[in-house]
Amino acid sequence: MKYLPNIRWLLLLAACAFNTAHAKEFTATVIAVLDGDTVLVQRGSRGSEPLKVRLAGIDAPEKEQPYGVMSQQSLSNLVLKKPVQIKSQAVDDYGRMIAQLTVNGISVNEEQLRRGMAWEYSNRHSNKTYVALQEEARQAKRGLWSLASATPPWEWRKAHATSSHASKTTPELACGAKRHCAQMRTCEEARFYFSHCRFKTLDQDGDGVPCESLCAPKK
Repeated sequence: MKYLPNIRWLLLLAACAFNTAHAKEFTATVIAVLDGDTVLVQRGSRGSEPLKVRLAGIDAPEKEQPYGVMSQQSLSNLVLKKPVQIKSQAVDDYGRMIAQLTVNGISVNEEQLRRGMAWEYSNRHSNKTYVALQEEARQAKRGLWSLASATPPWEWRKAHATSSHASKTTPELACGAKRHCAQMRTCEEARFYFSHCRFKTLDQDGDGVPCESLCAPKK
């Protein structure tokens, strides 16, 4: 029996490790929804490190764009504080896992497209299901397709390159970084620090709702 040279064994092992790392399937709980196509999940106990996951094959409007906030809210309604099944595909340049998400048997990626809350953005537009769902939403004028003209988020980011880059380089949410409502920018951020980091200072009246100015229901 001939043995492969060490370098070839190393290459084979590296390839196996790569495929394993980017083909994981696991269940985790969504603890924060960062925008219409990105969530923060936690596996196991509260002490484990949160993982940022970006939904594969779609691109949601930026928060500053029309329907950006509504897209985020749509995703929150689907997955926030719920266990989701995650099938990872890769890790992007920002360290985010790129994955397919499923909740209660529903494809979250597909549902955002069906609701008109994101653009189809599969590789070379090769996912025919995603393309069809986008066209269905467009024909029905759902979500962002109700606009007279909708700017794709990738084009919007090019036109706002400086602010977009700044948002991409914002530090990850981490316990200890913020403790007071005045430091919070969004309700999702406040909920993360309250539920994950258990900072009681965010709920002064003890009603379970952190930072009422951000999270209290509108009357």
